[in-house]
Amino acid sequence: MEVRNALERREARLRRKKRIRKTIVGTQERPRMVVFRSHRHMECQVVDDGAGHTLVSATTTSKAFADEAKGLSKREVAKKLGALVAARCKEKGIETVVFDRNGYLYHGRVAALADGAREAGLKF
Repeated sequence: MEVRNALERREARLRRKKRIRKTIVGTQERPRMVVFRSHRHMECQVVDDGAGHTLVSATTTSKAFADEAKGLSKREVAKKLGALVAARCKEKGIETVVFDRNGYLYHGRVAALADGAREAGLKF
């Protein structure tokens, strides 16, 4: 198995991100739900690429969410974050989105976030 350093892994993710973004575009009717994952935290935004605006966002670093997520595993926190984003989308009248995994593999926390959003009623 080949050992890769952090820079090589980041560059590989950015190459995957470029390939994905060639085909995925968020519109006003169906905005793009993009995920960012660090070692400790996650962020999720719902973006209208046509207007260049963020419609909804949520992060695990916010005080309100951090208190709610104490004592949970990172996957459980990701699932709660997906449900929170879906609830905020429902408030704004957004029913369907395009999921942008941002070059990350659809596995673990990224998949848990998507599952949480789907269970909360968001369609993608």
